[in-house]
Amino acid sequence: MCGICGYVRKREITLQKLRQMNDTMYHRGPDDSGAEIYQTPDGYQLGLAQRRLAIMDLSALGHQPMHSVSDRVVLVYNGEIYNFREIREELADYPFRSDCDTEVIIAAYLKWGISCVNRFNGMFAIALYDREEGALYLIRDRVGKKPLYYWYEQGELVFASELKPIMACPDFQAAIDRGVLSRYLFQQYINAPESIYENVFKLAPGAILRFQGGQIKIWSYWSVSGAYGKALKCPVESYEEAKEQLKTLLKRAVSLRMIADVPLGTFLSGGYDSSLVTALAQEHSSEPVKTFSIGFHEEKYNEAAYARAVAQYLGTSHTEMMIGEADMLRLVESIPKYYDEPFADPSQIPTMLVCKLAREQVTVALSGDGGDEFYCGYNIYEKVAQAQKLDCLGGFVHGFCRLPGFRQLDLEARLPFKARVIAGNRNPDTKTQFSAGNYPGMARAMVGELPADKRALPVHYPVERACPARDWQIRRMLLDMDTYLPGDILCKMDRASMKYSLEARCPVLDPDVMDFSYRIPHRYKYAAGDKKHILKEIAYDYIPRELLERPKKGFGVPLDKWLRGPLKEQLLCYADYDFVKRQNIFDASYVHELVNRYVRTGDRGPSTGENYSGLTWAYFVFQQWYESFHGSHNVWDMIK
Repeated sequence: MCGICGYVRKREITLQKLRQMNDTMYHRGPDDSGAEIYQTPDGYQLGLAQRRLAIMDLSALGHQPMHSVSDRVVLVYNGEIYNFREIREELADYPFRSDCDTEVIIAAYLKWGISCVNRFNGMFAIALYDREEGALYLIRDRVGKKPLYYWYEQGELVFASELKPIMACPDFQAAIDRGVLSRYLFQQYINAPESIYENVFKLAPGAILRFQGGQIKIWSYWSVSGAYGKALKCPVESYEEAKEQLKTLLKRAVSLRMIADVPLGTFLSGGYDSSLVTALAQEHSSEPVKTFSIGFHEEKYNEAAYARAVAQYLGTSHTEMMIGEADMLRLVESIPKYYDEPFADPSQIPTMLVCKLAREQVTVALSGDGGDEFYCGYNIYEKVAQAQKLDCLGGFVHGFCRLPGFRQLDLEARLPFKARVIAGNRNPDTKTQFSAGNYPGMARAMVGELPADKRALPVHYPVERACPARDWQIRRMLLDMDTYLPGDILCKMDRASMKYSLEARCPVLDPDVMDFSYRIPHRYKYAAGDKKHILKEIAYDYIPRELLERPKKGFGVPLDKWLRGPLKEQLLCYADYDFVKRQNIFDASYVHELVNRYVRTGDRGPSTGENYSGLTWAYFVFQQWYESFHGSHNVWDMIK
């Protein structure tokens, strides 16, 4: 686990400046650093740098940038190739100098070319320069575990694991892309390929970028839709066969992710995913696995007792920490420093706390991320199934309310909230993304009108019409795998874990496990209303049912209480009309009125369409980020 950065430019960057860019990511790799500059035959200057968190081959032989023996290839890389030893057996003709996976990537590229990426089982962001081709390749893992940003402008490229190195690059103009803001406010994160800045992008999961002669070309070597479409041709019809094969693949995924030359443990919330991963890890370990969980003093959020019970049953070496609001509030100001761009999933705060707890004893932690998206675990999937059943009735109501003589009565607006949502859900491109109240309109109104040459992204992802799945649950799961999982869940874990120089590994997102999950019929995942059915049944083979069966709580944060309590004055300052007007990013009148009304009245509760803490929190986080990077502070203040 590391951080990488670099560039291909005609304009010179000194080695000292490259090192400074690299050191903005010190937290991603405190064990070692390297930076080198080369001249390319076509007149470009190539810079490559890396901060290293040593996990495999802790010796100096793992230092990066790493060169091939022939010096044809030079590489910097962030992540882990879990099957590198298997691949290495096919590369016996290469004179290896180390025992790390980095050199296996180089040898694999020299033997198989860029298609070698199809052999890699892991999480990675790779920058590889081929002197013979005169090409720089940027490669991101299939599901987007490891981040990779790039700034491309005027035939020059700068890339990095985080935005800070790019922000620290000479000549970078930090122009905020207002076109992404309404979607950010609504979704609470910014999904690939967009970023918060103009001309800066995230390389999409499963994508390769080639820079050659001032031009870039991007293509996908893996995609959610492609993998799902391929799997449809060979479904596993037998439930027992599906269960046993999935269990076997999960066992292998966990065992591969336990390969490390440093202490390793697991996150354990007591839920199905983390409990199953922990059970499989314990099965592969000759000593008690170290497990970590946090509990909340506020009982409605607290799952510590469940995690403790699972840990006791499995015989792990368990550590738990109880936290309160004060512990979480202390982390609010640090969010911009480690997330680089506005990111407003509030569960990032307790995630940072459990990562901090784990890092006190281990350098690697296994997580259960991915179980909900791939096996139908979120509550929204039940609502989606209900909405599909009511869609025809909703269409009839919508049409009736617009008949001549009824339109002016605005009957649809008078319907109960849930009926209004179903009736208004008419866009075939966003069928599974129905919204509460006027959230989309409010998010757009907060940003206001854009200049004529700018385009605002729609707040939803208008892609569902092309989805091959007629079942809305499957459609929404595939959408979440493409958007919410990499853009929110994996981003949250990457930044939270790297804040404490901790590597997080996700066995459920093993490529073989993902590909096989698409072959499992949906009725085995959502069986008579039982979400994650097949995954639960595997978990019951290791842990008694009574220790796991309970309502899901998750990492809760009392946003409404915070925003109208300890964060109130700061929020009101951010919504001051003159301040917003001077900033010239949001609509000052609308934001001022919205925030002040929210502070006075608060949320009206779920299923009312009037719980606005999500939008308000996203706005608050944006302003914190803006103040950190564009206010009285600069990027160098952020790393002191």
